[in-house]
Amino acid sequence: MIKRLSVTEEALDTIFELEKKYGDLMFYQAGGCCEGTQPQCFEKGGYFPRMNDAMIGHINKHEFWVDRDLFEYWKYSHFTLDILEGIGPGGFSLETPLGKTFKVHYKLFSEEQLENLEPVIRNE
Repeated sequence: MIKRLSVTEEALDTIFELEKKYGDLMFYQAGGCCEGTQPQCFEKGGYFPRMNDAMIGHINKHEFWVDRDLFEYWKYSHFTLDILEGIGPGGFSLETPLGKTFKVHYKLFSEEQLENLEPVIRNE
């Protein structure tokens, strides 16, 4: 099965730092509003996905959820979670006090990859 989600080493280093401070985490990527489409990191249970949002994979055991409408737009793409220096819009995410912001890079799947994608889990 082809995974829909991966993470850079730099982002993983920040995630390890956040795990030490907060414990279990979760990620949510919304379709707009205050944070735009910037992925957000919360303590597990700190955000509740809406009905039909898509969980596209795990980073270290932490769920990565995508807003249902945004997922429809990006469902043919691989997500790579990365980290950048600087503070993103809004600043609700746990990495903000570290002076960092998570970012996703997208790459379209090939037709062959699309036939073997890991299924998503929908919030019901």
